[in-house]
Formats: sequence, C-alpha cells, structure tokens
Amino acid sequence: MGEKVVVMGQGYVGLPLAVAAAERGYEVVGFEVDEDRVKKLAVGESYVGDVDSARLAALLDSGAYRPTMEPDDLAGFDLAVITVPTPMRDGLPDLSYIESAGTTLARWLRPGAAVSLESTSYPGTTGDVLAPLLERLSGLAAGTDFHLGYSPERIDPGNTRWTFTTTPKVVAGVDERSRRRLADFYGSIVDQVVPAPTIRVAEMAKVLENTFRHVNIALVNELAMHAEALGVDVWAALDIAATKPFGFMRFTPGPGVGGHCLPVDPLYLSWKVEQDLSRPFRMVALADELNTQMPEYVVRRVTRGLGRRGQTLHGARVLMLGLAYKPNTGDVRESPAVRLAEHLLAEGAQVRVADPVVSEDPGVAGLVRVELSDEEVEAAHVVLVATDHDAFDYAHLVATAGYIFDCRHRVPAADHVESL
Repeated sequence: MGEKVVVMGQGYVGLPLAVAAAERGYEVVGFEVDEDRVKKLAVGESYVGDVDSARLAALLDSGAYRPTMEPDDLAGFDLAVITVPTPMRDGLPDLSYIESAGTTLARWLRPGAAVSLESTSYPGTTGDVLAPLLERLSGLAAGTDFHLGYSPERIDPGNTRWTFTTTPKVVAGVDERSRRRLADFYGSIVDQVVPAPTIRVAEMAKVLENTFRHVNIALVNELAMHAEALGVDVWAALDIAATKPFGFMRFTPGPGVGGHCLPVDPLYLSWKVEQDLSRPFRMVALADELNTQMPEYVVRRVTRGLGRRGQTLHGARVLMLGLAYKPNTGDVRESPAVRLAEHLLAEGAQVRVADPVVSEDPGVAGLVRVELSDEEVEAAHVVLVATDHDAFDYAHLVATAGYIFDCRHRVPAADHVESL
C-alpha cells in the first residue's frame, strides 16, 4: 500500500487503529502530545490493553509504525485520522483537542489528502468546526481539494469478540468521493464498512449508540434500588426477562457508569439539543442523574449492611476490589469505582483497594493500594466488589471474607454476601 497514515492521538482509540493500519502495510505515524506515552511507545511498551507490546515492538522494528510528538513528522501524509478526547468542561463540550489536531494537520494538508474525524461529538462538529478550520489554515476546500469525513470510533476495551477489526465501521464524507476514499482505507483494515448517507447522520448515530446504553443502564439501576426496597431479587428478575427472545435486551445494574463514552457522549447530544432547539433532552438528563447517584446509593447500602453487623462506616476498614470502569481493563476514566472510593473516604472509612489490572494512580487522597491477600480480606469489615475482574478468585473470597457487598453480582451466593 505504501501510503502514509497519521493517527492523531495514541490512546485507547488511536493506538489500536494505528497498529491495525501498520499491520496492513501502511506507513503509520502515531502523533501524541503526551511525552511519557511517546517514550513508552518508542521502546515497544503498550499502555493499552487491546494492543499487545509484542505487536507494537514488531511494528517498530519493521519501521511500519513510528510514534512522535514532532509536528514536522506529519509532512507528506496521505490520510490522517483524528482520535483525540472530547471532554465536557463545566457542562460545555470541549473541542479544543479537535481544534488543536486540525491546526497541526492543516500545515501539512495538500491536494488529494484525506482527513477522518473519529472523536465523538455533537452532530455538526465535522462540518461546522473541523472543516472551516482546515480550509482556513490550508487554503484548500473540503470535498474539492481534499477529502474529509467522519467515522465514529466503536472501541470497547477488553472485548475479545468485537474488536477494532471485527466491529462494523461507519463511514461518512462531505461528498461521495470523500466517503469512498475513507471507505477504501477503513475497508482495508476492518471486516465491514457501513456507509452513512451524511456526516450528521453518522455523528448522530454515534451519540445515539451511547445514549441508548446510558438510558437503559439508568433504567436497571433505578430498578435495582426499587427492587431492593420491595424485597425482590433484581438479578433473578433480569435473568427471567432475558429469556424472552424478542423485544428485550439485557442490561445490568452497577455502581455507576464510566469510561470515555457513557458519562460524556450523551451530554454532547443534550447540549446540542438545548443549544439549537432551546428545549431540554429530558431522557438524557434523567439518565445522567440516576447513574451519577449510584455510588452514593452503594455507600448507603454498605452503611446499612455494616450497621446490621454492629459496625459504623466511619472508621470501618473497606477493601475495594477494582478501580477500572469495566472488568479486565486498566481504564479508570470516569470510573464509578473511583467516585465510590471518594464517597467512602468522605464518610470516614479506611479504604484500601486491590486492582491487578490498573497501573494508573487515580489521584484519590487517602486511598491505599494493596495486593489482594487473605490477610487483607480477613482484616476488612467489608469487601466491596466494584469491578469484577476475572483475576479475582470469587469462590475463595467467599470462604475468607466476613461480609461482601457485590456491585456486579459476580460472587457466589452466601449468607454473608449482599448484591446490589
């Protein structure tokens, strides 16, 4: 293939894409502004669970992949993909990372080149923000001089069935030539490309996917609270409902939502609705309220459980299992487990946490990282399963712990085990 591909951002989205493209014969430059990340990548050390360090090292040795933080290394690119964060700041979308990436790329944009945005944002971002920025700084016209499109990321960290390669890839362009150009690229590195009629449709589809999950998780989280008060086993009810072969999709309760999608992406859509239509997106607001309150609800349940055992939460020794926002990943972004630890500490608990997958320091004052051991389990007034990594031995945990509160319904049933 021989084309030079630039991937802006080497995080949980950008690095798997860069590696996949390099393995298909593209000359890939991974641009990253985080110096520590670039240093790790340069020696073949992957910090993304979906990319094995051995794969990375092999591509470095062959010269197919090169990490950099030098803008000059982007010169001569044929295609660039923007995979940078789009956080919320004080309730407002922060597109500064997209704008920065676009500014850097515009210097090297030339006729015939292509740019694809993968970062999640509200409908209109590609056409109203990125396109005019690239045109103004490069002097070229999108769709006439260069190709421009949007292909929303669908990375699910730790998912071994639906990987970057096997998950269908939505592709849209500012015109048909742009769409075909990007479809040809993505079609060479993934199994299936799904064409979208317009960029705004693709942008809306992405925020719809995440809003759908956000709302349904909120539904079962609220159901769990009501079911507990009514004396109903919500997990058994979910098992029964899931036997229906149509009209039902199983979602499960938990201590909240986390990651780079669910706590943020639906808010981009609700912000756009309020901004342009002057009316609220009530379903998103309610889902956000329900999911955000789950860590506090868990703390109340744990407080009651300790009270039945003659122990107050203040001064109690709590052993949390898991810091990541989902099992078998080291990702702590927006993790409800981190917020749960903060709430417990604020109530005066002594919180210790074991997570063999997470290496990142969550930056929570007073939180003590420990290795999981029988001594830690036996010394805890409560063992709180916040993230259900496969690395934890749940059957052994039942045999050694005095009281377990399980947010994920992973621990075998026993008299001293309480589920959310």
